[in-house]
Amino acid sequence: MLSATQLRVGMTVLYNNEPCRVVFVQHITPGNWRGMVQTKLRNLKTGATVENRFRSDDKVAKAVLETHEMGYLYSSGEDHHFMNTETYEQLSLDSETLGDNVYFLVPNVKFTVEFYEGKPVGVEAPKVVELKVADTQPNLRGATAASSQKPATLETGLVVNVPPFIETGEVVRIDTEEKKYLERAR
Repeated sequence: MLSATQLRVGMTVLYNNEPCRVVFVQHITPGNWRGMVQTKLRNLKTGATVENRFRSDDKVAKAVLETHEMGYLYSSGEDHHFMNTETYEQLSLDSETLGDNVYFLVPNVKFTVEFYEGKPVGVEAPKVVELKVADTQPNLRGATAASSQKPATLETGLVVNVPPFIETGEVVRIDTEEKKYLERAR
């Protein structure tokens, strides 16, 4: 059991016997009153977000999640198939469960899948993914990295801003957390 004052963003706790991820925490100490902790929790099963205010002496149970490294295999419609890299078991997740991670689905990329009571509840993409530029404006003569950026559509449908010297067909590295261009891959 954790004290409510120990809650941090990214932790997974049990709230009303449901696994929830802490997405916001603010410690409030109003004058001569007792301190409290204002939180936003996202239910990992339903995706619903709830706000809750804990007293500073409240106790919160930490949820135990299993994590497995799984490689992306292929997609068929709204279903995306993954394989556990240790046991070779296959798993199918829908686009809703993956969220924005659908933009990083390239064969053989390893994802971390979180399980609660044997059911997948969360997917974490690697920090950096290499994607091919499917479409962008042509290279401008004399363009440098200090120039303004241009939009580029990547092979998965993600649109990011890239430097003007990047051309269609090139492979670029993308930061999956901020969905930003980092550098040329090759």
